[in-house]
Amino acid sequence: MPLFHELAAANYGGDEAGLICGYLFDAGSGEPPREVDSAQAAQWLDSTAQAPAGAYLWLHFNLSHAQAERWLLRHAALPDTFYETLRDGLHSTRIERADDTLVAVINDVHFEFGFEPSDISTLWISVGPRLVVTARTKPLRSVDTLRTAVKAGDAPRSSTELLEHLLRTQAEVLTNIVRDVTTRIDEIEDKQLAGRLDHKRVRLGAQRRLLVRLQRLLAPEPAALFRLLQRPPRWMAPADTDELRSATEEFSLVLHDMQALQERIKLLQEEIAANVNEDNNRSLFVLTVVTVLALPINIMAGLFGMNVGGIPLAEHKHGFWIVVAIIATFTGLAAWLAVRKKR
Repeated sequence: MPLFHELAAANYGGDEAGLICGYLFDAGSGEPPREVDSAQAAQWLDSTAQAPAGAYLWLHFNLSHAQAERWLLRHAALPDTFYETLRDGLHSTRIERADDTLVAVINDVHFEFGFEPSDISTLWISVGPRLVVTARTKPLRSVDTLRTAVKAGDAPRSSTELLEHLLRTQAEVLTNIVRDVTTRIDEIEDKQLAGRLDHKRVRLGAQRRLLVRLQRLLAPEPAALFRLLQRPPRWMAPADTDELRSATEEFSLVLHDMQALQERIKLLQEEIAANVNEDNNRSLFVLTVVTVLALPINIMAGLFGMNVGGIPLAEHKHGFWIVVAIIATFTGLAAWLAVRKKR
């Protein structure tokens, strides 16, 4: 392979058409999924009429590859709605019906997820009776987990079941994220109860921003999903519709857990803020007391430090001790008033 093609494969993660992986499923044959490349996929799509009943193709593309969208336009015959979703800039999770095809927009976490709000990207999906196309710009964890499962022999019997498997896989990924965040929150809470702040407010804020972004992007649009489940395509079996509904309900449960975790983080932030305010008030009170106690001596030093005639007790042999006694008296009185007010 020339050096240019080696660099392209390394940069884009796909073949010359941007195809990351392709699998041919044939539930009737009982054989495991067969891996195909872009040339074999194009040949199969051109002869779909001769394909066995129940057979379908899954193609996963890297949209960062310049040839990916061109290959899809040339061979896949996807609905215009799919290409519109690629360009409309709306990344909210949704599953819609476009003519006789399902078009889905799903947000997923990066394969190298670092618990940062920016580690989230979009996966575009087109589901038909004979063809499933998934496309992304950055490596995503859920679809890569599904690819690993298919490579190991998992063979969904229909294209809708493949979509349902992807949704369940994403729900499992989110569940693991919620567990990891919960573990981090538990550690922060233990340290907070032990009285060691150590910048926990910053860490809590980062975790809360992550959960808010995940929930905002991953929560499916209920209206679009309701319309789909009420009027599914003709080729979708009732059992597939029920499984898709079950997968979305499982997804909703994970999002509910994320919302509950956000509320817990919010309460911890409020408690930490209250502790910080209490510490600030205590420090401010100490500073005020010190200022009040230093006030008499500052006033007397200012008065007796004037270079003018007539300064009292200047010629008295016990003048210094008289002034010290006066200062001590007023300082004690100020201290008594401050302590009394604090109590």
